[in-house]
Amino acid sequence: MMCIYHLLKLVNRLAKIKVGVIGVGNCASALVQGVEYYRDIDDEGECVGLRHLYVGRYHPRDIEFVCAFDVTTEKVGKDLSEAIFAEPNNTVKFVDVPKLDVEVLKGPVLDGISEYAKGIVKVDSSPEVDVAQSLKESGAEIVINLLPSGAPKASFRYAEESLKAGCAFINATPTFIASDDSWAERYAEAGLPIVGDDLTDQVGATFLHKVLLETLNKRGVRVYQTYQLDVGGGTESADTLERSWEAKRKIKTESVMSVLPYRAEVVAGSTDFVEFLKNGRDSYFWLEGLYFGGVPLRMDIRLSTVDAPNGGSILLDAIRGVKIALERKDVGHILSISAYAFKHPKKILPLLEADNLFEKYTGTD
Repeated sequence: MMCIYHLLKLVNRLAKIKVGVIGVGNCASALVQGVEYYRDIDDEGECVGLRHLYVGRYHPRDIEFVCAFDVTTEKVGKDLSEAIFAEPNNTVKFVDVPKLDVEVLKGPVLDGISEYAKGIVKVDSSPEVDVAQSLKESGAEIVINLLPSGAPKASFRYAEESLKAGCAFINATPTFIASDDSWAERYAEAGLPIVGDDLTDQVGATFLHKVLLETLNKRGVRVYQTYQLDVGGGTESADTLERSWEAKRKIKTESVMSVLPYRAEVVAGSTDFVEFLKNGRDSYFWLEGLYFGGVPLRMDIRLSTVDAPNGGSILLDAIRGVKIALERKDVGHILSISAYAFKHPKKILPLLEADNLFEKYTGTD
């Protein structure tokens, strides 16, 4: 008969959510730090910064990073706990991370390094590993794509390797993968879930813009012109302007427009890169509209945030949601997770409907 000690160890091991990370940049840094930061918090009232302390039965401490890939000399070969603080990462450090015993492996380069990044990092000279085999050996069950914006070839390659390895896939980038029917069908045929695309922020410009417009519309205000512009530092902002400005603008604009039941002039997207902002981001909102009696109103708002931590809470929810999908053997594109956590799911839902759908799906209050 199995003793209680060994039974508890078995239950704890089975409860772990084994995650592989693609791209050890600022977003990965915030995510890894977040798991450590919330590890010992069990009181809902103390989990400042989290939307959900538990998703289903899963706590952030149930997430275990087992594999990681990057291409730069500053990160390849280092333990993940060190690599997340290596240059050019420049996001805020909010907790010490103990050694994780996860060596960052050399992945395929392809289009993963932008012209801006080439000027500040060096590609590691070691040969790339067999990504699918490495994922299998690590025991990863979920892969998160955190590559820079504007790297579709690398993103597609990792989606392919994840498929080969039998892992679920979370696409946080604006490359259309999870929302693409062909990829969703391939993952469904393999018996795997896939979610994405383009992670939404916890307190992001697109989210706030949508809430603002939705609220004004419900109160009878007719908005006829509005824009949302972002200025940021760090490699992600530089990569967006250099390689994915048009795609990001299209995704953000469509997402914002989806909350209005009428046509309006809407522009939403990144506009410039300011290096000294580091991982900071300033977002500007402007709108003109009409309220009671056709009287005009104008609104200007500025939001300042640190970029990488903005994705942490949503990513923790998405990871735990995908674990639940794996347990239920739900396959292909999972709308209840994608609509909640991403700007470009297969179908954009109203914010409240997306929230309710996610909480119902995961059994989260």
